Amino acid sequence: MIAPNFTEWLEYEPYIFNANKKTLLLSSALGELTQWHLAKCDAYTRILAMQGIDGRGIRKLEDVPYLPVRLFKEFDLLSIDREQIFKTMMSSGTTGQDVSKIYLDRDTASFQTKVLSRLVSNLLGKKRLPMLIIDSPSVLKDRLAFSARGAGILGFSLYGQDVTYALNDSMDLDLPTIEAFLARHKGSPIFIFGFTFMIWQYFILPLRRLGITLPISMGIVLHGGGWKKLQDHAVDNGAFKEALKSCAGVSKVINYYGMVEQTGSLFMECEEGYLHAPIYADVIVRNSQTFELAKAGEEGIIEVLSIIPRSYPGHALLTEDIGVIIGEDNCSCGRLGKYFKVNGRVASAELRGCSDTYEANT
Repeated sequence: MIAPNFTEWLEYEPYIFNANKKTLLLSSALGELTQWHLAKCDAYTRILAMQGIDGRGIRKLEDVPYLPVRLFKEFDLLSIDREQIFKTMMSSGTTGQDVSKIYLDRDTASFQTKVLSRLVSNLLGKKRLPMLIIDSPSVLKDRLAFSARGAGILGFSLYGQDVTYALNDSMDLDLPTIEAFLARHKGSPIFIFGFTFMIWQYFILPLRRLGITLPISMGIVLHGGGWKKLQDHAVDNGAFKEALKSCAGVSKVINYYGMVEQTGSLFMECEEGYLHAPIYADVIVRNSQTFELAKAGEEGIIEVLSIIPRSYPGHALLTEDIGVIIGEDNCSCGRLGKYFKVNGRVASAELRGCSDTYEANT
């Protein structure tokens, strides 16, 4: 059986398909992926068989068989031979918690990178910008087994130049390095990347304590993950953005939603504050009691779908997040596709933000 190849999707802009076209093309692609994983992953086949599902006749996105994302913490799920493993991705986890292990072959890793490139180019333009990472270089210790934090940093750093870390190995703010970086790129746009809680705890709060305001008015901040701890501290998206404006002059701050189990499939925040599904991925909300498709505007459990996972059956995953779809094809930002909000975690879900777990391990 020949593996599905969706590289032709890279020829299109990320938010170009309307609902009818996207549903037709994406459901067909996800149907192909379902058959591929059924043929290549015995565990996936058994899981679907236990539910009486054969994965055929997929015409709508909600028909694609989904797996609870937690299964990747409990089982090794591969659709490739182990000798084909090129890279292992691991979710974050506090001591004693299981972590997800996602196995990539070269083709899947390459496609992830290409899709991410399309999304970042749509956001930043095709020119690589000077990049400041709000983290420590020590997070990239093992290049073959990446944590969610390390994978995110490495993935996004491909689209920056003069990549500079704002923190030293002790997780302290490295002001001389930051100031030298800003001096080198004075008057130029700057790409700033970090995980949400890391930016708050190790960048914003130290700058506040020191009473320092950095001159980064032309900065573009991209951040994601780790909202749980900030919500516990009564810091919402608006307060986070206001804090960056206050301590660094940054006015363009973009949140994204994604997970290591579907690396490369990111849902970027638009100017109106909504998360958008690109053509390579989609989102479904299911009723938390029946798991049926939620009604329009009804809060429920988020399911994410993606054409990227080929080396493992992660193309349709039921997350542990609660959210609501706001609309489709009619956001005032102009992007087509579904747009939605994430409202929190399923009550019984463990803490699993990409950066929430840093302090728990120190």
